[in-house]
Amino acid sequence: MIGLLRFLVRNWPLKLAAVALATVLYGGLVLSENVQTWASPVPIVPVRLPANAVLVGNLPSVTGIRFIAAPDVAARLTSDSFRASVDLSAAVVDPERPFVTASVRLEVADRRVTIVDYTPREILVQLDPLISRSVPVEVETGDVPSGLTVGPPEISLAQVTVSGPASVVDLVRAARATVVIQPSGLDVDADVPLVAVDALGNTVRPVDIRPETVRIRIRVGSEAQTKTLPINPVATGTPATGYEVTAVSIEPVLVTVEGDPDALAPLARIDTQPVSISGATGDVAATVGLALPNGVRAISADQVRVVVRISAQTGTRAYSVGLVLAGARDDRRYDLSTDRVTVTVGGTVADLARLVGRDLVATLDVAALGPGAHSVDVRITLPAGLTVVAVSPPAVTVTVSPAASPSASPESPSPSPAP
Repeated sequence: MIGLLRFLVRNWPLKLAAVALATVLYGGLVLSENVQTWASPVPIVPVRLPANAVLVGNLPSVTGIRFIAAPDVAARLTSDSFRASVDLSAAVVDPERPFVTASVRLEVADRRVTIVDYTPREILVQLDPLISRSVPVEVETGDVPSGLTVGPPEISLAQVTVSGPASVVDLVRAARATVVIQPSGLDVDADVPLVAVDALGNTVRPVDIRPETVRIRIRVGSEAQTKTLPINPVATGTPATGYEVTAVSIEPVLVTVEGDPDALAPLARIDTQPVSISGATGDVAATVGLALPNGVRAISADQVRVVVRISAQTGTRAYSVGLVLAGARDDRRYDLSTDRVTVTVGGTVADLARLVGRDLVATLDVAALGPGAHSVDVRITLPAGLTVVAVSPPAVTVTVSPAASPSASPESPSPSPAP
């Protein structure tokens, strides 16, 4: 018995190592028989990308996935069962060092599946700073059909904002809107999408353009002609009561227009947009556009200065006015060839309407007249703002004579003596 024990414990470390090795080899053999390979690639997606950075380029896919799972579990696996990602929350955005190393994490939805290995474990990711800047909008019309003329484009926005990776945005020189001119000659009036282009006119991607479209209007005509026409100022409404339009001036007085021959032929003048003078009591000045018909555009000027002169209305009225003697003496008698004159008064309609009888005075100055007949000019006094147009007669004959002596009154009887 002792001999048997001695035989068992002799070289026991070697014997123990042999048993362990056999166990490991057996386990590896068993595992190797259960390890399976997923053939389809699994795309790597970025998570927690820094807000001030943009991922440049496409990330690779995870391949060579080795896993352990029961046969029935493995049979139900699909591409959606695996998810590969790289966490970029700790990535530092440095324009001088755009590439960063990120660890790839592979997860499986079914917990009964054990992932043994996959490739790649790490990838290089290129990050660019996110920037924005304004670029001009340019319109590309391409080839214009024969026999048509194209006017200058009218664009709703002269500049737009492009955003994206700094290395890409730096290449953008303009946002181009491509417009196709139809052979039918119809005017263009549409929202057109924008495309970022570089200095050579090549499309630049990826960038974000805001807004994505602009409104473009282009007049299209057939072999346009030009014509110089007078400008007709148009005023609407009426001035305040008692006022009237006395003159209208415009600068410039002529305009050169361009358009289709058929549109230009009937034109003898070009009206302005209306200038309102409703209720005005003074001059009205305004800068307005031209009322151009369809198919016609202004070349020399598209805005004009209109001045409407407005003044108070004037008129005349005749009044019969009694004469008033100024400087008459009590001891003289004054006989007049007429006791009334007709006075014609001029002024604004409003001032004439306010004139009443007591405001109109006709005076004869007789203070220096001696006995005899004299021709005395009639002097008229009026309120401010009114003028004397005529007086009929302008002079009155005044005959001066001594005043009649009063008759002697009968003497009063002497009082009776007191009793």
